[in-house]
Order: sequence, then structure tokens, then C-alpha cells
Amino acid sequence: MGESLQKVLILGGGFAGVKAALELSDSHKFEVTLLSDQANFRYYPSLFHAATGGKMAASSIPLVEIFDDKLVKIVKDSAKTLDRNKKLVKGTRGKTYNYDILIVALGVVTNYFGVKGLEKYSYSIKTQQDAQELREHIHKQLIDEQKPDVNYVVIGGGPTGVELAGALPAYINHVIKSHNLAPAKLHIDLVEAAHRLMPRMPRSYSVAIQKHLRKLGIKLYLGQSVQGETAEGLMVNGYPIESHTVIWTAGVTNHPFLEANGFVMNEHGKAVVDEQLKSEHDIYVIGDNADTPYSGMAQTALYDAVFVAKNLKRLSAGQKTNAYTPKKPVYVTPAGPRWAAVIWGKVHLYGWVGWALRSAADLAGYHDFGPWWQASRLWLDENEREKNCPVCS
Repeated sequence: MGESLQKVLILGGGFAGVKAALELSDSHKFEVTLLSDQANFRYYPSLFHAATGGKMAASSIPLVEIFDDKLVKIVKDSAKTLDRNKKLVKGTRGKTYNYDILIVALGVVTNYFGVKGLEKYSYSIKTQQDAQELREHIHKQLIDEQKPDVNYVVIGGGPTGVELAGALPAYINHVIKSHNLAPAKLHIDLVEAAHRLMPRMPRSYSVAIQKHLRKLGIKLYLGQSVQGETAEGLMVNGYPIESHTVIWTAGVTNHPFLEANGFVMNEHGKAVVDEQLKSEHDIYVIGDNADTPYSGMAQTALYDAVFVAKNLKRLSAGQKTNAYTPKKPVYVTPAGPRWAAVIWGKVHLYGWVGWALRSAADLAGYHDFGPWWQASRLWLDENEREKNCPVCS
């Protein structure tokens, strides 16, 4: 009889989960199952572009397409409970999934920090559906009222908030022009609780981005906290901002599965892992869920996935495993058409050169999940607009 396969169960269809499955799919020593609540892989770096008129296809890749010729079983379900003794995970649909090795790569969920009204009234771009809803709202509001919203308000001065705020002026003006509406002065606000944008980055990086966004006409509310939202507007530091278009990009928290199932967490809500990225025996935690130095970055999620997959292959071959060494990512933040800020080691770049690097990084990013011909198609889609109005059509 042949050697029995090790059952690897991967929770999560994001960057880390999909990459781990791809890396293990070429080994005949593993039986790989990917459990995801989505049929598609979300390419998060292009969601802000999808929300502002870019082709939706560039931000969503069907999992069946990614794993078309791979030895990976795709199951659409959400993990609910973990039984460590029986080595099984129970899904929200009542089915159970056995494993020999468990890889947790569930990503993060939106956190509104208990601010009243935000979840009900604000928009988001966490998913493709969110991006579609925001895009449809902007179109409908412009068509119905024949003029822009009083204020378009983006909450959160991190990468997503900066990317979205930078893209909004050109997009809204495009919609106005395409519907033959009268030109109008736009009011776009970006609210950040810290005293500068991108507060985790060097001050010079923040200052350059702030300067460029102000050139685009975006008003910055720095060191300002949000108290609540109603259907008519937002309360910021006791001051009302009238708006029907508030987009929340400020907060995320670790996936509730980990805390609900007794994983050891640090003070920041990340799962504690060892030098193998194990949280405990035969359970690995990677990507946004893990307590590692650069957790939260897509590059880190990919790096973690490759690291764990290589170690599992080494174990299956009776070889010694390697210890995890964090890898500092390259930071690229678009902030408007053909402009981006970049930190690559000690090198700082701003402007069209940064934008070109981001474009090249996206092409390479798509290639992480498919052959070059497929990556090129998605990359070309990312640089094109949807031709049809989401409301008129």
C-alpha cells in the first residue's frame, strides 16, 4: 500500500490561504482543502480602483480559475468551531472537515469601534460588493440630484483611505462629464484620528502624501475623531459634516474565529506564533491573523504562505525545518492619478515613478496566483474603466 496523504486544511481564501494552497498543490504528499466563504479571490490592492470606475474583473478572480489544474479541493463554507482533540473544524453549514495539519489564514474583519450609526449609514470597500454599492451610490446621487454630494467623506488615513480619497476627484468628475452634468466644485474630506496620515510610516512619507492630496483639493481633518453618523451626516470632534457619502476605511480587527476558539492572542489581538508560525501542535497561523512584525501587508501574507508550505514539504521529506525571519515589505501608496509614494528600504520615491512601480508590482502580484498570460489580462483590466454606467444600464 502507498503512503497515506497528509490532510492539510486551509481556512481562508485570501492572499495567505490561496498562496499556501498553490504552493502545496504540486506535492503528492498532501491532500489540500481550501475552505473559503467566497467563490472568488479578492485582489484587495485594486478594490479602491473598482470602487472608482475600474473594471470589477481586476479585483476578483474565481477560485476555480486559480486552481483549475491543481490538486486542491475548494469548499465554500465558513469555519465556526475547532475541535483540537478530534482534529476537525465545523463549518457554519453544519459540515465538519478533518485535518492532519491546519493553516489558519482568515484575514481581518471591519471594526467600527462602537461608533453609533457607522455600520448602518457608511459605505466601505472591503469587498467587491462594497465597491459596487459605493459606485452605484455615487452615480445615483449625481443623476438624481444633478450635482455632487455636499461632502464626500473618507474616514481613515491609512493606505486604503489615502488611495480612495486620491482617486475620488477624477472619478466623480468623470461621472459628471459622462452624464453631461454642470461642472461643480467638489468637496472631498479625509478624516484621520492621528495627527498625520499614514501614522505608522516615517513623517516625511506622511507629509509628501498630505501635500499631494491637498493639491488635489482634498480637505484633511487630522487629529479628529468620529463620534457618530446619521442619514444626513457625520459628527467629527463635535462638529457636524453634512454628507450622504461617508466611506469607512479606518478600522479592522482579527477574525473572530481565533478568539472564539481559544487561540492565544497578544495585546493587539493577533495570534501568538512560534518560529515555525505555529500557534500550537499542527496548527499554523499566517498572514493578518499572526503576531509577526509586518502582519497586515499582502506581501507578508504571501511570504508567510510560502514559508509554511516549504517547511511542510521539508517535514514530509524528513528534513529539518527553517526558522521564520520577517521580511520588510516595500510600501507603495497611490494617492491620485499617476502618483504614488514608495519606501523601498532606505529609498523614498514620490510621483509618477512611484506610480509606475505600483503598476509593475500589481502585474507581479497577479502572477503570484496565475501564469503570466492570465496576470497580464487582469493587469490590463485594472487599467481600464467599466464602460457601462452601473445605474443607467
